[in-house]
Amino acid sequence: MRDVVIVEAPSVLGLRPTGVEELPEALLGAGLAEGLGAVRAGRVEPPPYDPERDPVTGVLNGDGIAAYSVALADAVGEVLDAGGFPVVLGGDCSVLLGTLLALRRRDRHGLLFLDGHSDFYQPSAEPAGEVASMELALATGRGPRVLADLEGRGPLVRDEDVVALGFRDAEESAAYGMQPLPPALHALELHTVRALGAAEAARRAVRLLTGNGTGAGYWIHLDVDVLDDAVMPAVDYRQPDGLTWQDLETVLRTALFAGGAAGLTVTIFNPRLDPDGTLAHRLAACLTAAFDSQG
Repeated sequence: MRDVVIVEAPSVLGLRPTGVEELPEALLGAGLAEGLGAVRAGRVEPPPYDPERDPVTGVLNGDGIAAYSVALADAVGEVLDAGGFPVVLGGDCSVLLGTLLALRRRDRHGLLFLDGHSDFYQPSAEPAGEVASMELALATGRGPRVLADLEGRGPLVRDEDVVALGFRDAEESAAYGMQPLPPALHALELHTVRALGAAEAARRAVRLLTGNGTGAGYWIHLDVDVLDDAVMPAVDYRQPDGLTWQDLETVLRTALFAGGAAGLTVTIFNPRLDPDGTLAHRLAACLTAAFDSQG
């Protein structure tokens, strides 16, 4: 494992300013940097939040997210160029676009998408125009060009180079009219992960991501609402069920030490819903344990 370098990305341009922007401070305050033996590369500040939905694109803060994605890609790229392993602390899930842009500038790569939601909405089906419900669609080149074709490099990742693992929102997303996941995208829903077991599901995901000819490895995206709501209620869009802490640790460790991991994002944890800091410390402990090859 390369030296871990933390990049703070406290953007809520793809959601709303409810507290998710405080994720970096909460996890750093819970000892994450010390636990990972990480250095801190700095903080990429987002532009001001605009609550008005754009009538043309149908999304919130499209131009702001596009600009922020470029700035974040620059910061992540500096870490990659120096040989570090970037851990990006969001913010909402729209920060994924900037991290993938950093890899797209370099080579073809994969994506391990760990999220309780599939986040494949098109603007017409997303009730509030929040990009944090669309980032996987945008990353694969679907949606308004301002976000789906960043720097003219879209798609940022190919359908066949994505594994979505642990999502459990199929019924809800269908009710809202979300576009279906493309057949080439590898979908391991929660029930599949349960049937296989977390370790085998993770190994299968890694085989899919490393056996497709990608040159830049794969990025790991973690939305903490992939965890069971019973153990991680500090998220804005709650739903029942999910992975256990041990499941998540197993999946992350398997992906981190398989040889192809290029970086990690952590998103959506809302410290305002964790007033005593218990969940921040538990999440930091889980991440630290996942980075321990002896665990």
